[in-house]
Amino acid sequence: MGQSKSSLLQQEAKVKNWIIAISVVIPLAVAVLLFMPAKITSMGEWVYFLPHLNAVINTAASLALILGLVFIKNKKYSYHGATMTVAFVLGALFLVSYVVYHGAAESTSFGGEGAIRTLYYVLLISHIVLAAVALFPILFAYYYGYTDQREKHRKVVKFAYPIWLYVSVSGVIVYLLISPYYTH
Repeated sequence: MGQSKSSLLQQEAKVKNWIIAISVVIPLAVAVLLFMPAKITSMGEWVYFLPHLNAVINTAASLALILGLVFIKNKKYSYHGATMTVAFVLGALFLVSYVVYHGAAESTSFGGEGAIRTLYYVLLISHIVLAAVALFPILFAYYYGYTDQREKHRKVVKFAYPIWLYVSVSGVIVYLLISPYYTH
C-alpha cells in the first residue's frame, strides 16, 4: 500500500513540474509572437478569420464554465466534469488559434475614443495579465478534478474559476469592442 502511495506522489510531482513548465512557457511564447518584428506571412489570408472564430470559442467556453458551475451546485458531478472538460478543450483550441493568428497577423489597433477607449484598455490589460497567470491554477484545478482529488480541487478552484471565467468573458467583450476595427 505504501508503494502505491509513493508512486502516486512521484506521479503527482511529475505532473506539477509539467504544469509549472507549461504555465511559464506558453505565456512567454505568446509574448514572443505578439512582439516579434516579422510575422509569418506565408499562412495566407485565412488567418484573418481566426479572431472571429476565437470569439465563438471563448463564448462557448464561457457558457461551458457557467454550466459547470450550475452542475456542481446541483451535485451533478459527471455533467460538471464533462462541461469543464469541454471548457478546457475549448481553451486549448482557442490558444492554438490565438497563437497561429498572432504569429501571422499584425495586431489590430483600437480606434475608439474617450470613455470607451479607457474601458477597452482596462478590459484588455486585465484580460492579458490574468490570462498570463490563469493557466497555472486552471491546470492544477483540472488535474485535481480529473484525478478526483476533491479537496485539493476545491481549494484551487476558488482562485482558478473566477479568473478563468473573467478571462473568457472579457476576451469576448474585448473582441466585440475591437471587431469594428479589423481591416480584413
